[in-house]
Amino acid sequence: MRVMLLTPGTGHFYCGSCLRDDALGRGLEQLGHEVTVVPLYLPLQLERDQPDADVHMGGINVYLQQKTRLARWLPRFVADLLDRPRLLRWASKRGNMTNAAELGPMTVSILRGECGKQALEVDKLVKWIATQPKPDVIIVSNAMLLGIVRELRKAIPVPIVVTLQGETPFLDELNPSDQEDAWAALRERSAEVAALIAVSSAYGADMQKRLAIPADKMHVVHNGIVVEDLLSAPKPAALRSPKTIGYLARMCRDKGLDTLVDAFLLLKQQNAIDGLQLRIAGVQLNEDRSYVADLQARIAKHGYAADVTVQPNIDRRTKIEFLNGLSVLSVPARFQESFGLYLLEAMAAGVPVVQPRHASFPEILEATGGGLLCEPEDPASLAAELQKVLSDDRLADKLGTQARASVTTKFTAEQMAEKVAAICEQLITAGNNEQ
Repeated sequence: MRVMLLTPGTGHFYCGSCLRDDALGRGLEQLGHEVTVVPLYLPLQLERDQPDADVHMGGINVYLQQKTRLARWLPRFVADLLDRPRLLRWASKRGNMTNAAELGPMTVSILRGECGKQALEVDKLVKWIATQPKPDVIIVSNAMLLGIVRELRKAIPVPIVVTLQGETPFLDELNPSDQEDAWAALRERSAEVAALIAVSSAYGADMQKRLAIPADKMHVVHNGIVVEDLLSAPKPAALRSPKTIGYLARMCRDKGLDTLVDAFLLLKQQNAIDGLQLRIAGVQLNEDRSYVADLQARIAKHGYAADVTVQPNIDRRTKIEFLNGLSVLSVPARFQESFGLYLLEAMAAGVPVVQPRHASFPEILEATGGGLLCEPEDPASLAAELQKVLSDDRLADKLGTQARASVTTKFTAEQMAEKVAAICEQLITAGNNEQ
């Protein structure tokens, strides 16, 4: 099976969706399928050495075409220069890529595809794909790219599959008018694809309702990860000293870092766990710095600055070292988290987790048996559940052992790829039978 995977890059920081898409591509290749990964907007930032591929619908051109009609008349060689990966990486470090209110009008325009201000970019992408070896199926990384589907279907008559992963937190932060327009465009365009694959049942149910998707078009395939190098933990998490709480995600309010800091301060003030440490790692964007600085100031005010470390923007080797030093991990996200790869990574390293009782977290913990649940946005509840794990080595060892066994047997990149491939092959067969 020849697969084309369209996935947006970030340019300079790691994101869960990019890492998941990379794991999917690698898993499909290991199964013997031919995979072409096409970066959109910005170059991909991966946890392995890969040469930069050509970027399509480059972020600079997309932005300029949103702001001025003149940009749609740039000479082709100038527009192509603006799509160079090195320039796009440079630009990505200087823009605010996560402010939903500011990005609302452009989001709506992109979702309108050939009817939006970026119609030229959609046309260029589709024409380029038409020059490539014809894929048997096209996988689109997330629903935010649905604007390209209509023209793709006209030019390349193959099944188009769209993954649903992490759209709602961004869309729900748009201004009301942009939010309404964006969801309307998503409902219209989602009807034009062969299938949609949600990364969790909870997220799939929410998106099925929001998009009015027929049940026979909705599928669920849990995320999987590359596990081999995560299995190197020198000893069980329960025996690691000093006892250490970990956080591994973007350092922002939506991910609940302040809730975890408050829970940590409660445990320190109660002197619940001797020598307790907090280690924070993950993406820190320019817009996150003041938030993190405020949290560090709060920690220092209480006299615990020496017990907390912050490691922004770590690479894979450092991530594994980080996980190997944890007793428990928690990312108490406030929003409708579609999955959370950080949970699988921690559990593969034998680290139990404590997560809020909402979104996809109960589903993941039920499937793995790798942690405990607390009440959402409740530092006291989080502290109580963390204390259970930190103070009971037998419980921690049980949870960590179950976690690792579950991830390595049910949540690998290969198993994710097998399930996605089965859906794609079924669609291809059905399409051939109709011809």
